[in-house]
Amino acid sequence: MSKKRNGKVYLVGAGPGDPGLITVRGKFLLERAEVVVYDYLASPKLLKHVPKDAELIYAGKKGGVKHTHTQEEINQMLVNWAETGKNVVRLKGGDPFIFGRGGEEVEVLSKSGVDFEVVPGVTSATAAATYAGIPITHREYTASVAFLTGHEDPTKPDSNIDWAKLATGAGTLVVYMGIKNLPIIVENLVAHGRDPETPVAVVRWASTPEQRSVVGTLETITDIVRESGIKPPALIIVGEVVKLRKTIDWFEKRPLFGKRIVVTRTREQASDLMAGLEENGGNCLEFSTIKIEHVDSYEVLDEELERLEEYHWILFTSLNGVKYFFERLYAKGMDARSMKGPGIAAVGKATADLLLEYGVRADLLPAVFTGEGLAETLLDQGVEGRNVLIPRAEKAREILPETLRGAGAQVTVAPVYKNVAPEGKREQLREELESGKVDMVTFTSSSTVRNFLSMVDAGNGSELKRLMHEVTIAAIGPITAKTVTDNGLQVDIQPESHTIPDLVHAIVEFYSK
Repeated sequence: MSKKRNGKVYLVGAGPGDPGLITVRGKFLLERAEVVVYDYLASPKLLKHVPKDAELIYAGKKGGVKHTHTQEEINQMLVNWAETGKNVVRLKGGDPFIFGRGGEEVEVLSKSGVDFEVVPGVTSATAAATYAGIPITHREYTASVAFLTGHEDPTKPDSNIDWAKLATGAGTLVVYMGIKNLPIIVENLVAHGRDPETPVAVVRWASTPEQRSVVGTLETITDIVRESGIKPPALIIVGEVVKLRKTIDWFEKRPLFGKRIVVTRTREQASDLMAGLEENGGNCLEFSTIKIEHVDSYEVLDEELERLEEYHWILFTSLNGVKYFFERLYAKGMDARSMKGPGIAAVGKATADLLLEYGVRADLLPAVFTGEGLAETLLDQGVEGRNVLIPRAEKAREILPETLRGAGAQVTVAPVYKNVAPEGKREQLREELESGKVDMVTFTSSSTVRNFLSMVDAGNGSELKRLMHEVTIAAIGPITAKTVTDNGLQVDIQPESHTIPDLVHAIVEFYSK
């Protein structure tokens, strides 16, 4: 009889909100988790690291709202899952042992005989200060800092906070969960000797695109927070170091900070565009308008693969064309050596770079990265009587094959993939546009434009213009831009070179002006 496998619980600090601040160890454990119990303050983007078959359990708790699970229920849940033999990740915002009740959870695990490990996380106190441009210690200002909770009522007789000692005992004070009790916290600090002119910063949603910071003094901060509408989750930083924010604020000064940008690229290809925008402070909303699938039949391509040596040129017009062509080539027991005869042309640098990853160097790149540009470059080479193979989408613009045929080339179009509209997110996209909080929509192909319009389902031109009235539109190139304008909308941004890095650069330039 086999022995039952014991499970293990990992308390993992998710960091303050930016998913990039997860530790290497934390990411490693998420990628191997069988059960994930996650908090309100843990970034949902971290769940992308979790295996698809893992059990996801939301156990978020926030002030003023009925909890999904009580702390006692969460404790027992961890024990129960571990006893079934599962590896459980308890994903907690910030650090598990800094105002995170992680100590209580591992006490229960220990008493129950459950194996556990605790992985530290970037705590919200240091993140809020750093992302607001405030060093919580500084040689010229202070060498001491204290973390305290503002969640308990500072006026209660049995308070764990010694305000008389704390008020002047540490140079910098960082108060967690203190917005509700801010007036009482300020009153206690001043009453116990802290100068009313002491600088104070309040940082909401630290390290996320929604971060918002306000600065005042102990005398003014309560009114400033109220007038600014700052709500939890937020941290309070008290001390002379707050003055340094004027000089070293970096996060909120990024060119795209606060801009909500809809990315319509395929989910598989959105990461490079989103990374470029987010690196400059953009808040990217991923709404994939294209789903790439295999074609129903590879009959045409299979026939042409048998006679590749008869072709003079193979033309690749997209990243997906490259990916699915080689996928089928490999499935037929062939590889890049089978392509030694024909010349290889790519529509742009990104396509050529991907070809190189498959061991094939492009012989020809057009000066202008479009189908028209590729056709013009090939015509300069002379194509009359030449055999040309174009592996591409099932439905695509016919300008390239038609132009080449008109010049006397023998052109075979082999469908290797198809674009379909993805399911879901229609209502969410419509709601985002209706809210008026979307600053920009990016389009990287004509298909993304057409499918975006289908998802929005505006019904008529005036309705579409109403939804997109104050939304900036960025298109990667002239073909995509024409599809936008053909549908009654205006393109505001179009890079000179039609690549993702150039599109990102053009967007940054637009907002920098």
